[in-house]
Amino acid sequence: MTFSRNLAFIGLGVMGGPMAGHLAKAGHRVNVYNRTHARADQWVSAHGGEACPTPRAAAQGAEIVFACVGNDDDLRAITLGDDGAFAGMKPGAIFVDHTTASAEVARALFQQAQNQGLGFLDAPVSGGQAGAEKGLLTVMVGGEPHIFTEAEPVIRRFAKAVTLMGPSGAGQLTKMVNQICIAGLVQALSEGIAFAEHAGLDVAKVLDVISKGAAQSWQMENRGTTMIEGRFDFGFAVDWMRKDLAIVTDEARRNGARVPVVALVDQFYAAVQAKGGSRWDTSSLVTLLRD
Repeated sequence: MTFSRNLAFIGLGVMGGPMAGHLAKAGHRVNVYNRTHARADQWVSAHGGEACPTPRAAAQGAEIVFACVGNDDDLRAITLGDDGAFAGMKPGAIFVDHTTASAEVARALFQQAQNQGLGFLDAPVSGGQAGAEKGLLTVMVGGEPHIFTEAEPVIRRFAKAVTLMGPSGAGQLTKMVNQICIAGLVQALSEGIAFAEHAGLDVAKVLDVISKGAAQSWQMENRGTTMIEGRFDFGFAVDWMRKDLAIVTDEARRNGARVPVVALVDQFYAAVQAKGGSRWDTSSLVTLLRD
């Protein structure tokens, strides 16, 4: 049984809003900050707590501060400086970052947090909007074991799996592996669907059959039908996937890994953006094969 704690959540988008909601439903007091203040006010109307004017104000008095924002620059903006969360946190408090960001920024913020007597975990998530809403995210974590042990029971309120992957940055590196695999899987599924269409097959029946064999994947189970139907108005947007693949590419340059499929699929996503699909779900790759 988890006792009530004072928490803060920064970033209430399609992922952060539901995640913070699960914390409130678990009985924790959650103060929130969002760049668009109206969204924070709406969240408080639904879940309680307090909408705060700055990240620093939200973090004051919190035992654990959670964040889920857009990119490295957004993360620096809400943690550092006079109005940043770190300035409001008390010694011993923990910052848990669920943003998909670079390992480099994770390590830098970890060091800054240590200098101030704070704990820091890089903890990107997988599972998409549906996973956030259902409380079934997979969380991959980098940081110190004793800090992880303290935060894990609270994180589990919106997760089905929470795993410490290694020291600071390891969570972000693991998320990069996740995105590499998704990029290749979605492209392969798109080509398979397009091939079946051109061959005159019943595509839904094809996916039903092969999903029971070695070709089965989360993407096939959760996106196959909507790809056939041409529905792409949900899930993880193309813009965000391109941001993530850029992070992968930068890291690969540093560590010497070869990621040719990532480079190719990133070009395909750029083509989706060019045809107006920036906010379409990543499964919209199949549209390039139907033109």
